[in-house]
Parts: sequence; C-alpha cells; structure tokens
Amino acid sequence: MKQIEVVAAIIHDEQGRIFATQRGYGDMKDGWEFPGGKIEPAETPEEALKREILEELETRIEIEKLITTVEWDYPKFHLTMHCFLCHIESGHPVLLEHEAARWLEKGELDDVDWLPADRVVVDELKNLFAFMLD
Repeated sequence: MKQIEVVAAIIHDEQGRIFATQRGYGDMKDGWEFPGGKIEPAETPEEALKREILEELETRIEIEKLITTVEWDYPKFHLTMHCFLCHIESGHPVLLEHEAARWLEKGELDDVDWLPADRVVVDELKNLFAFMLD
C-alpha cells in the first residue's frame, strides 16, 4: 500500500477557536480537514508545515507543539499525519486551495464533515485538550 506522510496545523486563535478547511480538490473533495500537506525530502515536519500554510493560506504560523501523530488506512494509501498546535504569527488566512474555511468553537467541532483521519484529531482535542478550547 502506498505510504503518505503529511503535517497538519491545528491553528487556534485567542478565543480558543480552531481553524478548519474544506478540501477543494482530489478524491476527498468537500471533506473538512486541518490545513497542511506533504513533507518534502530534506524538510523537517515543522519546516514543511510552515511552508504548506504559507503556500495554501498566505499566512505565517508559529508552531507550539506536536499534539499527535495519526496513522490511518484509506482505501488507496496509508496516511501518517503529524498534527501540531499552532497560532497565526502574521497574516490572515486566504483560501488558495480550499473551497471553504471556518473558525470553530468548542461546541461546533462536530458541525463539519471531517475526513476520517482528521476526525481522530478532533476527538483527541475534545477529550484531551478541552481546557484549551474553553
């Protein structure tokens, strides 16, 4: 099975909201996810995440810490997704690759149709980091 390694940004704001994006392309078009992308050769996960968010959202982020690494088998590939808690350092998200985005409050995390691997992260956020979202 094909293996894909990616990074994802769990971007939060001062109000404790989490930034979610809706895919605008590919097999999983319209699914909701945490923004990010593939790690290029010779990149660290942190470097890849900063590059991807700048490319996808024209926004600079500051990475706070690794929250979790999700291993998920999709029908066509195995995904390894490193998820980092982040906040915006400069800029405002501009959707260059996504069709929609939302800032979600704690009680709204289930309001979007998350992709399966991202759902794992949402469940962990709700269970382990509820204090961050209050």
